[in-house]
Amino acid sequence: MYTFLVNPASRSSLGKKVWHTLEEQLKEKEVPYQVFFTKYQRNATKLAAHLCNDLSVKTLIVLGGDGTLNEVIDGIPKLSDITLGYIPIGSSNDFARSMGLSKDPIKALSHILEPTRFAYLNVGVTEYDVEGSSHHRRRFAVSSGLGFDAGVCHQVIVSPLKRFFNKLHLGKLSYVGVALFQLFTMTPDEMHIELTAPSGETKSFAYDRVYFAAAMNQRTEGGGFRFCPKSNPSDDLLDVIVVEGFKKLVLLMLLPTAFKGWHVIFKGIHTFQCEKATFTSKKPLPVHTDGEPVYLKREITCSLEPEKIRLILS
Repeated sequence: MYTFLVNPASRSSLGKKVWHTLEEQLKEKEVPYQVFFTKYQRNATKLAAHLCNDLSVKTLIVLGGDGTLNEVIDGIPKLSDITLGYIPIGSSNDFARSMGLSKDPIKALSHILEPTRFAYLNVGVTEYDVEGSSHHRRRFAVSSGLGFDAGVCHQVIVSPLKRFFNKLHLGKLSYVGVALFQLFTMTPDEMHIELTAPSGETKSFAYDRVYFAAAMNQRTEGGGFRFCPKSNPSDDLLDVIVVEGFKKLVLLMLLPTAFKGWHVIFKGIHTFQCEKATFTSKKPLPVHTDGEPVYLKREITCSLEPEKIRLILS
C-alpha cells in the first residue's frame, strides 16, 4: 500500500491536475494506494504525524512544492522509519533540483514504484524562542536562515507575482522580482555568528553589514540560487553562507552569479561548514525554513537531527 500526501493547491492548483493524471496511472497498473489532501497551511505536518504513527505506513509520497515537503518532514515522528518519495510541482523545487529528481510527474512516479537508488539524507532543525510561549523547533530539508533570503520567502508567499508566474510555468521568476524589491528596501545590520564543529570547537564571527545568513543542507535555495555549491545533504554537516559588506548595486550585479555558484569567490561572501550554527542579529529579522515563514527573530540556532531519512532517487 502506497500512501500519498498531496497538496492540491500547489502551483496555482496544478497539484490537483497532476494528481488526477497520476491516479489514472495507479489504477491502470492496479497499484494499491491511499491518498490524503492538504487543506490548509501546516495541515501536511499534522497528516504526516498521524499517518506515520500507523506502523503500516513505511513509504510516504509527497506531491507538492518545497513548502509541502517541509511540512511533511516536520511532522514525521521518527525519520529513520520512513522511506520518502517526492513528486515536485512547486515554484522553486530546490530540493528536487539539488537531489536530481525528475520534474516529470509520471517519471517520478515510475521511479517511486520501482526504485533502484536511494539516498540517506540529513534533516536540519531550526530552534528559536517565541515570546510568551515555549522553545520552538522546526525542521528543514533545504535551508533555513534570517535576513534578506527569508524576507524574499516571506514576501513571495503573499505576492501576486508568484501566482502570475506560476500560471506561466515561470514560478522561479517571482523570487527574482521579489529579491530585487527586498534588496533595495532592506538595511543590512550587525550580526554575530557562532559555529560549532563536530569536534566541539566553537568559532565566533562578528559582521557589521549583513544582508543574510543561512544554514543549508542542499546546494540551492530561492528558485535555483546555488548559495552553497559544495553542500552535501548526507555528510552530517551544515553549510553556512553569510553575505555582508556589499553596496546594494554591487550586490545586485553579483546576485546572478549565484545561479552558477560563482559568487563564492567574492570578498564579502563567507562560507563555512559546521555541526551547529547560531545567528544573532542586532534587530529582529525575517526567518524561514525551506522558504516557509517563521517569525521575526533576533536569534536562531540551526543543527541536524541525529536520524537520517531515506529518499527514493530513481
